[in-house]
Amino acid sequence: MAARQPFADADTADEAVRATCDDATTCKRFATSKGYWKDSSLQYFVRSVGERKAPEINRGYYARVQGVNLLLDAFLKKTQGHCQVINLGAGLDTTFWRLQEENLLPRKLFEVDFPTVVARKIHHIKTKPPLSKPIIDVHSTDSLLLESHVLDSDRFCIIGADLRDVPGLDEKLRRFQLDPELPTLLLSECVLVYMSPAQSSSLVHWAAQTFHTAMFINYEQVNMSDRFGQVMIENLQRRRCALAGVELCQSLDSQKERFLRAGWDQANALDMMAVYSVLPQDDVARIERLEFLDEKELLQQLLQHYCICWATKDRLNLGLSQLAF
Repeated sequence: MAARQPFADADTADEAVRATCDDATTCKRFATSKGYWKDSSLQYFVRSVGERKAPEINRGYYARVQGVNLLLDAFLKKTQGHCQVINLGAGLDTTFWRLQEENLLPRKLFEVDFPTVVARKIHHIKTKPPLSKPIIDVHSTDSLLLESHVLDSDRFCIIGADLRDVPGLDEKLRRFQLDPELPTLLLSECVLVYMSPAQSSSLVHWAAQTFHTAMFINYEQVNMSDRFGQVMIENLQRRRCALAGVELCQSLDSQKERFLRAGWDQANALDMMAVYSVLPQDDVARIERLEFLDEKELLQQLLQHYCICWATKDRLNLGLSQLAF
């Protein structure tokens, strides 16, 4: 019986990580209900707005969504859509529907997550026409594949896989027409931190080796060695959610170093306080009028403990190194 314990612990840890997908989705659902940003698809994944979230949480999610989208959209425009996007640990993300609505779709958008998360997402898509119709609208052949753990269409693919199994991930993506020759954007949001440094470095290295012209956007924790960071870690541990990769989240430099060591040519990083300050300020002023914020220091501390790190390789000389805030 003792020999099985590590597997039970691993299962519990994975389940806790899967639960963070629901946390993020419900927080986004509440923030959009208050008018922080528009997302017409989110309601089909989470019907109820749920309990009230603190204003600093809403502003934090606003900064996250706007910051990531700003870099993603800049890449899509730089490549004129002649590219592919791989969302690693996508959860119930709605990027496909936003890009389809805004006529910004890449050649193909891939999403990868745990098979159980993927099964839930595919079920929502199968049973809700506002989710399935946009996929069908940009699909021109007869071969739309819809199974419990895989959705594959011309422009959108959802795959159930474990990101810690890099050979398995590579094989599944190639099976569904991943093209290593296309400019590629990889995106991860609070994903690498749940993997050991060796596992996340392996994934980041695979991406650098596989794509000659690419950008990797990573949103996650930073400055985790101070007291505020320790409290964040303890809160997650109480939920049996261990940050296995937290040692790479000590500073902006450690975040950049992970990519540079793995073969990326260039890496940049900003904490979310810095990102918040360079977002379009007319829109920032608008969202700051939505709710009164009593704890401005708490918002500042929160934003200083998350960051966006982005790395590039640019053999095609598209000017990817110029993409920034």
